[in-house]
Amino acid sequence: MTQENPITPSTELVQQWVDTYFGGKISQSNFHLDLATRAAQWGADQELKACCDWLSVPCPSYGRELRNARRPKPPSLKEQALQALSHLLDGAAHSMDTTEPADYIRRALEQLDD
Repeated sequence: MTQENPITPSTELVQQWVDTYFGGKISQSNFHLDLATRAAQWGADQELKACCDWLSVPCPSYGRELRNARRPKPPSLKEQALQALSHLLDGAAHSMDTTEPADYIRRALEQLDD
């Protein structure tokens, strides 16, 4: 149920950038990948903003629709828990290889007041 950001560059691409610009190997930490991901996201967000601004001139809703399509909001913890619960209620618990749905339910329930 987790979703990786589609703008995340591959580890190999980050390694090429490090080799080209810094002349060295990246460590096994995720620092370089995280930095590259944030840079890619920032660049993509700048392009998206420019496209939305351009589309908003003829019709303001065009820019909003494009932004919503390209940057959908991730489901809330409550939505994830409800999806997980529905999955469990459908009888999928017998064939599940992961406890991820149960973790969503547990985390959501932990946030509720007693």
